[in-house]
Amino acid sequence: MPTPASSTSTARICLALQQHSQLTDKQLRILLLSVSELGDIFNLSVADIDQLGLPVSTNSELRQAHRQSCSEQIEREAEAMAVVGIEVVSINDDRYPALLREIYDPPAFLYARGRLSLLQSPQLAMVGSRRTSQQGRQNAYQFAKAFAEHGFTITSGLALGVDAESHRGALVCGGNTIAVLGTGIDVVYPRSNRSLFEQIAEQGLIISEYPPGRQAHRGQFPRRNRIISGLSLGILVVEAAVQSGSLITARCGLEQGREVFAMPGSIHNPASRGCHALIRQGAKLVETVEHVIEELAGWLPVESELNFVAPQLVLDLASSEQALLDQLGYDPASVDELQQRVDLSMAELMAGLTQLELKGAVENIAGRYQRIVC
Repeated sequence: MPTPASSTSTARICLALQQHSQLTDKQLRILLLSVSELGDIFNLSVADIDQLGLPVSTNSELRQAHRQSCSEQIEREAEAMAVVGIEVVSINDDRYPALLREIYDPPAFLYARGRLSLLQSPQLAMVGSRRTSQQGRQNAYQFAKAFAEHGFTITSGLALGVDAESHRGALVCGGNTIAVLGTGIDVVYPRSNRSLFEQIAEQGLIISEYPPGRQAHRGQFPRRNRIISGLSLGILVVEAAVQSGSLITARCGLEQGREVFAMPGSIHNPASRGCHALIRQGAKLVETVEHVIEELAGWLPVESELNFVAPQLVLDLASSEQALLDQLGYDPASVDELQQRVDLSMAELMAGLTQLELKGAVENIAGRYQRIVC
């Protein structure tokens, strides 16, 4: 499977096939895997197409795409992609990741911006809730940093919450990260992640199965999740509700034969119930980086002995604040429940909780306070 010689000619062909034909992704995969050079797809005869089990209409769709691949519009789009460094990797290209090619429905094309070589690196997917707790964000950041320091490329979906913190954790130590989009390769979603998007494009890799300009649509994100798991050796779910996209990624991983890991949390935290459900179904419970490394170490370029425990914050608390923190414990409690435990007025209690929250010792989740430091 030789690499195409011209990125602009490759882009023209891929854009024309996706935007100017009615061929499905499955049909495109069959066609592409039947040829060695991308351009040869337009040389297939009616007999060739019939032998592949495709409908007769495939021939006219290919002719239409071939004509469009030479149009001025497609030429402008391909040149615009080249200017910002967007390349296209088709499924019959030797740069296409082998693990992804093996899944049930791999994308026919991957649009990419950044370091394409990362597609061949050992990847660990890290996913979780968008509306994650402070502890969940810290865990995602610190664990991603440790995994990246020991050779894993962190793959996630550039969403708010766990995804974004996982990307940041990998980047902060000079590690590798891949963001898989559910939009076109040039569309930042959510927009608040623009600076992170640009940083990943510079230091890591952005990929999408969708061409430039494709806007966000609800149905595209579940499909994106199969790529995140398909690229990866394993999936670590940091924090997730029972009904969440993170569990879709985990289920995709199970169907694809990937290792699935999950971090436990408080039984009172709705954002932990998805992880608990995965653990009951056989996912490996993760408390330290070593719990993942011991399953996947054989894929790393060098073996490393790890004894990593998520770092704890060291806070300068007044004696009254420490006493209140000790009464809180690690399960969420309402203000009324706390007032029954402590000899404080409501005003004193609220002032103490506010100070603890400002110092990063507790978190207010839906009106209930939870301790997040030892």
